[in-house]
Amino acid sequence: MNKPVLVVMAAGMGSRYGGMKQIDPVGPNGQVIIDYSLYDAKRAGFETVIFVIKHEIEEAFKAAIGSRVSGAMNVKYAYQQLDELPEGFTIPADRVKPWGTCHAVLAAKDLIDGPFAVINADDYYGPEAFKVIYDYLSTHQDGTVYDYCMVSYLLKNTVSENGSVSRGVCEANPDGTLHKVTERTRIETYPGGIHYTEDGGESWTDLPGETPVSMNLWGFGKSFVEEADRRFAGWLTENLPKNPLKCEYFLPTVVTELINEQKAAVKVLSSTDKWYGVTYREDKPVVVEAIARMTAEGLYPANLWNN
Repeated sequence: MNKPVLVVMAAGMGSRYGGMKQIDPVGPNGQVIIDYSLYDAKRAGFETVIFVIKHEIEEAFKAAIGSRVSGAMNVKYAYQQLDELPEGFTIPADRVKPWGTCHAVLAAKDLIDGPFAVINADDYYGPEAFKVIYDYLSTHQDGTVYDYCMVSYLLKNTVSENGSVSRGVCEANPDGTLHKVTERTRIETYPGGIHYTEDGGESWTDLPGETPVSMNLWGFGKSFVEEADRRFAGWLTENLPKNPLKCEYFLPTVVTELINEQKAAVKVLSSTDKWYGVTYREDKPVVVEAIARMTAEGLYPANLWNN
Protein backbone atom coordinates (compact mmCIF):
# COMPACT_ATOMS: atom_id res chain seq x y z
CA MET A 1 0.00 0.00 0.00
CA ASN A 2 1.29 3.46 -0.90
CA LYS A 3 2.03 5.83 1.97
CA PRO A 4 -0.75 8.33 2.69
CA VAL A 5 -0.30 11.78 1.15
CA LEU A 6 -1.80 15.10 2.21
CA VAL A 7 -4.01 17.17 -0.11
CA VAL A 8 -4.29 20.85 0.87
CA MET A 9 -7.21 22.84 -0.58
CA ALA A 10 -5.83 26.35 -1.07
CA ALA A 11 -7.54 27.70 -4.20
CA GLY A 12 -9.99 30.00 -2.38
CA MET A 13 -9.05 33.66 -2.39
CA GLY A 14 -10.64 34.32 0.99
CA SER A 15 -13.51 36.55 -0.13
CA ARG A 16 -15.01 36.96 3.35
CA TYR A 17 -11.58 37.53 4.83
CA GLY A 18 -10.73 40.28 2.39
CA GLY A 19 -7.47 38.96 0.96
CA MET A 20 -5.30 35.90 0.47
CA LYS A 21 -5.64 34.52 3.97
CA GLN A 22 -3.66 31.40 3.00
CA ILE A 23 -0.47 33.48 3.00
CA ASP A 24 -1.21 35.95 5.79
CA PRO A 25 1.43 35.48 8.56
CA VAL A 26 0.30 34.39 12.03
CA GLY A 27 3.53 32.96 13.51
CA PRO A 28 6.50 34.63 15.22
CA ASN A 29 8.72 34.36 12.14
CA GLY A 30 6.20 34.99 9.40
CA GLN A 31 4.66 31.51 9.39
CA VAL A 32 1.16 31.09 8.00
CA ILE A 33 -1.49 28.70 9.32
CA ILE A 34 -0.67 25.98 6.78
CA ASP A 35 2.94 25.92 8.02
CA TYR A 36 1.68 24.56 11.34
CA SER A 37 -0.60 22.01 9.71
CA LEU A 38 2.26 20.77 7.53
CA TYR A 39 4.61 20.63 10.50
CA ASP A 40 2.05 18.54 12.41
CA ALA A 41 1.41 16.37 9.34
CA LYS A 42 5.09 15.69 8.82
CA ARG A 43 5.70 14.60 12.39
CA ALA A 44 2.61 12.37 12.11
CA GLY A 45 4.21 10.59 9.13
CA PHE A 46 3.09 12.42 5.98
CA GLU A 47 5.96 12.93 3.52
CA THR A 48 4.16 14.28 0.43
CA VAL A 49 1.84 17.29 0.17
CA ILE A 50 -0.28 18.22 -2.86
CA PHE A 51 -1.32 21.88 -2.88
CA VAL A 52 -4.51 22.61 -4.84
CA ILE A 53 -4.27 26.24 -5.90
CA LYS A 54 -5.31 28.52 -8.76
CA HIS A 55 -2.86 29.58 -11.45
CA GLU A 56 -3.54 33.20 -10.51
CA ILE A 57 -2.01 32.80 -7.05
CA GLU A 58 0.76 30.36 -7.99
CA GLU A 59 3.69 32.75 -7.79
CA ALA A 60 2.62 34.32 -4.49
CA PHE A 61 1.73 30.95 -2.97
CA LYS A 62 5.04 29.33 -3.86
CA ALA A 63 6.97 32.31 -2.53
CA ALA A 64 5.04 32.37 0.74
CA ILE A 65 4.70 28.64 1.45
CA GLY A 66 5.76 26.11 -1.15
CA SER A 67 9.43 26.99 -1.43
CA ARG A 68 9.82 27.04 2.36
CA VAL A 69 8.23 23.64 2.88
CA SER A 70 9.89 21.93 -0.08
CA GLY A 71 13.05 21.30 1.93
CA ALA A 72 11.13 19.18 4.42
CA MET A 73 8.40 17.53 2.32
CA ASN A 74 7.83 16.37 -1.24
CA VAL A 75 5.72 19.23 -2.65
CA LYS A 76 3.40 18.88 -5.66
CA TYR A 77 0.86 21.27 -7.19
CA ALA A 78 -2.57 20.83 -8.75
CA TYR A 79 -4.72 23.61 -10.16
CA GLN A 80 -8.41 24.14 -9.51
CA GLN A 81 -9.76 26.13 -12.42
CA LEU A 82 -13.36 27.13 -13.12
CA ASP A 83 -13.31 25.69 -16.64
CA GLU A 84 -12.30 22.18 -15.50
CA LEU A 85 -15.70 20.63 -16.22
CA PRO A 86 -16.94 17.38 -17.75
CA GLU A 87 -17.50 17.32 -21.50
CA GLY A 88 -20.66 19.12 -22.52
CA PHE A 89 -20.64 21.65 -19.66
CA THR A 90 -19.61 25.31 -19.76
CA ILE A 91 -19.12 27.96 -17.08
CA PRO A 92 -22.38 29.83 -16.43
CA ALA A 93 -22.25 33.52 -17.35
CA ASP A 94 -21.08 35.63 -14.38
CA ARG A 95 -19.94 32.56 -12.38
CA VAL A 96 -16.78 33.39 -10.37
CA LYS A 97 -17.20 31.09 -7.35
CA PRO A 98 -15.10 27.88 -7.36
CA TRP A 99 -16.97 24.58 -7.74
CA GLY A 100 -16.37 23.46 -4.14
CA THR A 101 -14.24 21.09 -2.08
CA CYS A 102 -14.97 17.96 -4.08
CA HIS A 103 -13.94 19.74 -7.28
CA ALA A 104 -10.73 20.80 -5.52
CA VAL A 105 -9.86 17.17 -4.80
CA LEU A 106 -10.65 16.22 -8.41
CA ALA A 107 -8.07 18.79 -9.53
CA ALA A 108 -5.44 16.56 -7.91
CA LYS A 109 -6.76 13.26 -9.28
CA ASP A 110 -3.75 12.64 -11.53
CA LEU A 111 -1.39 12.98 -8.53
CA ILE A 112 -3.33 10.69 -6.16
CA ASP A 113 -2.42 7.00 -6.39
CA GLY A 114 -3.32 5.73 -2.92
CA PRO A 115 -4.71 6.80 0.47
CA PHE A 116 -4.86 10.53 1.15
CA ALA A 117 -6.01 13.04 3.74
CA VAL A 118 -7.69 16.33 2.79
CA ILE A 119 -7.50 19.63 4.69
CA ASN A 120 -8.30 23.30 4.23
CA ALA A 121 -5.30 25.63 3.91
CA ASP A 122 -6.72 28.22 6.29
CA ASP A 123 -7.64 26.00 9.26
CA TYR A 124 -5.46 25.03 12.22
CA TYR A 125 -6.24 21.40 13.13
CA GLY A 126 -3.70 20.54 15.83
CA PRO A 127 -1.19 17.65 16.13
CA GLU A 128 -3.62 14.99 17.37
CA ALA A 129 -5.81 15.16 14.28
CA PHE A 130 -2.95 14.42 11.90
CA LYS A 131 -1.68 11.58 14.04
CA VAL A 132 -5.02 9.76 14.25
CA ILE A 133 -5.80 10.15 10.55
CA TYR A 134 -2.31 9.10 9.40
CA ASP A 135 -2.42 6.05 11.65
CA TYR A 136 -5.84 5.08 10.30
CA LEU A 137 -4.91 5.54 6.64
CA SER A 138 -1.70 3.57 7.17
CA THR A 139 -3.52 0.55 8.59
CA HIS A 140 -6.75 0.40 6.54
CA GLN A 141 -7.47 -0.02 2.87
CA ASP A 142 -10.48 -0.40 0.63
CA GLY A 143 -12.14 -3.79 0.55
CA THR A 144 -15.54 -4.71 -0.80
CA VAL A 145 -16.71 -1.60 1.05
CA TYR A 146 -14.54 1.52 0.81
CA ASP A 147 -12.84 2.19 4.16
CA TYR A 148 -12.67 5.96 4.78
CA CYS A 149 -12.35 8.15 7.87
CA MET A 150 -12.78 11.70 9.10
CA VAL A 151 -11.72 13.71 12.15
CA SER A 152 -14.55 15.48 13.95
CA TYR A 153 -14.43 18.51 16.24
CA LEU A 154 -16.89 19.92 18.75
CA LEU A 155 -18.95 22.70 17.16
CA LYS A 156 -18.31 25.06 20.10
CA ASN A 157 -14.58 24.86 19.36
CA THR A 158 -14.96 25.78 15.69
CA VAL A 159 -17.21 28.86 15.51
CA SER A 160 -16.22 32.48 14.93
CA GLU A 161 -17.40 35.39 17.05
CA ASN A 162 -17.11 37.62 13.98
CA GLY A 163 -19.67 36.13 11.62
CA SER A 164 -21.19 32.98 10.18
CA VAL A 165 -19.30 29.79 9.33
CA SER A 166 -20.06 26.73 7.23
CA ARG A 167 -19.77 23.32 8.92
CA GLY A 168 -20.67 19.75 8.14
CA VAL A 169 -22.86 18.52 11.00
CA CYS A 170 -22.14 14.85 11.67
CA GLU A 171 -24.34 12.01 12.89
CA ALA A 172 -22.61 8.72 13.84
CA ASN A 173 -23.86 5.14 13.97
CA PRO A 174 -23.51 3.06 17.16
CA ASP A 175 -20.40 1.38 15.70
CA GLY A 176 -18.60 4.71 15.35
CA THR A 177 -19.03 5.07 11.60
CA LEU A 178 -20.59 8.10 10.00
CA HIS A 179 -24.35 7.94 9.42
CA LYS A 180 -24.57 11.21 7.54
CA VAL A 181 -23.13 14.71 7.36
CA THR A 182 -25.27 17.73 6.61
CA GLU A 183 -23.68 20.92 5.35
CA ARG A 184 -24.93 23.98 7.21
CA THR A 185 -23.66 27.03 5.38
CA ARG A 186 -24.66 29.73 7.89
CA ILE A 187 -23.91 28.89 11.52
CA GLU A 188 -23.60 31.78 13.98
CA THR A 189 -23.11 32.32 17.70
CA TYR A 190 -25.59 34.36 19.70
CA PRO A 191 -25.76 35.23 23.43
CA GLY A 192 -26.25 31.87 25.11
CA GLY A 193 -25.83 29.53 22.18
CA ILE A 194 -25.19 28.60 18.56
CA HIS A 195 -27.75 28.36 15.78
CA TYR A 196 -28.07 28.11 12.00
CA THR A 197 -30.42 29.37 9.31
CA GLU A 198 -31.31 28.07 5.86
CA ASP A 199 -33.65 30.87 4.79
CA GLY A 200 -31.51 33.98 5.06
CA GLY A 201 -32.20 34.55 8.75
CA GLU A 202 -35.99 34.33 8.64
CA SER A 203 -35.84 31.38 11.04
CA TRP A 204 -33.10 29.82 13.19
CA THR A 205 -32.46 26.35 14.61
CA ASP A 206 -30.28 25.80 17.68
CA LEU A 207 -27.29 23.45 17.61
CA PRO A 208 -25.69 22.11 20.83
CA GLY A 209 -22.07 23.13 21.35
CA GLU A 210 -21.11 19.45 21.71
CA THR A 211 -22.32 18.63 18.18
CA PRO A 212 -19.56 16.87 16.21
CA VAL A 213 -18.74 18.70 13.01
CA SER A 214 -16.50 18.16 10.02
CA MET A 215 -13.71 20.64 9.37
CA ASN A 216 -12.92 19.01 6.03
CA LEU A 217 -10.29 16.71 7.52
CA TRP A 218 -11.10 13.55 5.58
CA GLY A 219 -9.20 10.35 4.89
CA PHE A 220 -9.93 8.51 1.65
CA GLY A 221 -8.67 5.79 -0.65
CA LYS A 222 -8.07 6.42 -4.33
CA SER A 223 -11.55 5.00 -4.89
CA PHE A 224 -13.04 8.28 -3.65
CA VAL A 225 -11.49 10.27 -6.49
CA GLU A 226 -12.87 7.80 -9.03
CA GLU A 227 -16.36 7.94 -7.48
CA ALA A 228 -16.39 11.74 -7.25
CA ASP A 229 -15.23 12.07 -10.83
CA ARG A 230 -17.88 9.67 -12.08
CA ARG A 231 -20.66 11.57 -10.26
CA PHE A 232 -19.69 15.14 -11.15
CA ALA A 233 -21.61 15.42 -14.42
CA GLY A 234 -24.80 14.16 -12.78
CA TRP A 235 -24.37 16.63 -9.94
CA LEU A 236 -23.93 19.51 -12.40
CA THR A 237 -27.01 18.44 -14.34
CA GLU A 238 -29.09 18.49 -11.15
CA ASN A 239 -27.70 21.61 -9.50
CA LEU A 240 -26.76 24.09 -12.22
CA PRO A 241 -30.38 24.91 -13.10
CA LYS A 242 -31.15 25.60 -9.42
CA ASN A 243 -28.19 27.79 -8.53
CA PRO A 244 -25.85 28.41 -11.48
CA LEU A 245 -23.67 31.04 -9.78
CA LYS A 246 -23.15 29.57 -6.32
CA CYS A 247 -23.83 25.81 -6.20
CA GLU A 248 -20.84 23.84 -4.83
CA TYR A 249 -19.81 20.20 -5.15
CA PHE A 250 -19.00 19.44 -1.50
CA LEU A 251 -16.98 16.47 -0.26
CA PRO A 252 -19.81 15.47 2.15
CA THR A 253 -22.20 15.26 -0.80
CA VAL A 254 -20.32 12.33 -2.32
CA VAL A 255 -19.53 10.81 1.09
CA THR A 256 -23.23 10.77 1.98
CA GLU A 257 -24.17 9.19 -1.35
CA LEU A 258 -21.58 6.43 -0.92
CA ILE A 259 -22.78 5.72 2.63
CA ASN A 260 -26.42 5.60 1.51
CA GLU A 261 -25.50 3.20 -1.28
CA GLN A 262 -23.57 1.07 1.25
CA LYS A 263 -20.46 1.43 -0.88
CA ALA A 264 -18.41 3.14 1.86
CA ALA A 265 -18.02 3.19 5.63
CA VAL A 266 -16.47 6.29 7.23
CA LYS A 267 -14.90 5.89 10.67
CA VAL A 268 -15.46 8.98 12.82
CA LEU A 269 -12.18 9.79 14.56
CA SER A 270 -12.03 12.69 16.98
CA SER A 271 -9.53 15.25 18.16
CA THR A 272 -9.48 17.05 21.48
CA ASP A 273 -7.34 19.83 19.97
CA LYS A 274 -8.99 23.21 19.54
CA TRP A 275 -9.53 24.39 15.99
CA TYR A 276 -8.42 27.86 14.94
CA GLY A 277 -9.12 29.64 11.69
CA VAL A 278 -9.34 32.99 9.97
CA THR A 279 -12.73 33.05 8.31
CA TYR A 280 -12.80 36.81 8.92
CA ARG A 281 -10.00 39.36 9.28
CA GLU A 282 -11.11 39.98 12.87
CA ASP A 283 -10.28 36.34 13.68
CA LYS A 284 -6.58 36.82 13.02
CA PRO A 285 -5.53 38.28 16.43
CA VAL A 286 -7.02 35.21 18.18
CA VAL A 287 -4.97 32.88 15.98
CA VAL A 288 -1.77 34.92 16.44
CA GLU A 289 -2.22 34.81 20.20
CA ALA A 290 -2.88 31.05 20.20
CA ILE A 291 0.19 30.31 18.05
CA ALA A 292 2.36 32.50 20.30
CA ARG A 293 1.11 30.64 23.36
CA MET A 294 1.72 27.20 21.83
CA THR A 295 5.19 28.28 20.72
CA ALA A 296 6.00 29.51 24.23
CA GLU A 297 4.76 26.19 25.65
CA GLY A 298 7.11 24.28 23.35
CA LEU A 299 4.52 22.65 21.08
CA TYR A 300 6.18 24.36 18.10
CA PRO A 301 9.68 25.74 17.56
CA ALA A 302 9.87 29.46 16.79
CA ASN A 303 11.32 28.58 13.38
CA LEU A 304 9.47 25.57 12.00
CA TRP A 305 11.56 24.69 8.97
CA ASN A 306 15.02 25.97 9.93
CA ASN A 307 15.38 27.90 6.72
